[in-house]
Amino acid sequence: MTGLVIRNFDTADETRPFEDGKGRLEVLNTSGGPVGRAVFEPGWRWSEHVKPLAGTDSCLAAHTGCIVSGRMTIAMDDGQRADAGPGDFIEIPPGHDAWVVGDEPCVTIDWTGYGEYAKPA
Repeated sequence: MTGLVIRNFDTADETRPFEDGKGRLEVLNTSGGPVGRAVFEPGWRWSEHVKPLAGTDSCLAAHTGCIVSGRMTIAMDDGQRADAGPGDFIEIPPGHDAWVVGDEPCVTIDWTGYGEYAKPA
């Protein structure tokens, strides 16, 4: 184990822009694996702004994280659907779409699903 580490997403190891300028993913590579902060701009939808990068019919990443600000709807392939907002913990299995709700960017922190997320196929 290493000593104390303090990093900032503003100086991320990698930044991955979403299609049409609808946001970005900032990734920090840590000793425990990648951690990401995603900024989803109003109008962002996975099926429109990440699907072309992923090359899959729905998001196949499993996400564990929290919503920092803004709101998002998550729709599972099996029809289950829920909204998440500031302070909500999220655990989302593979097989879903998602989109921003409202006029505010949705910012999320994820410590399991952003390692390969939004990388061109």
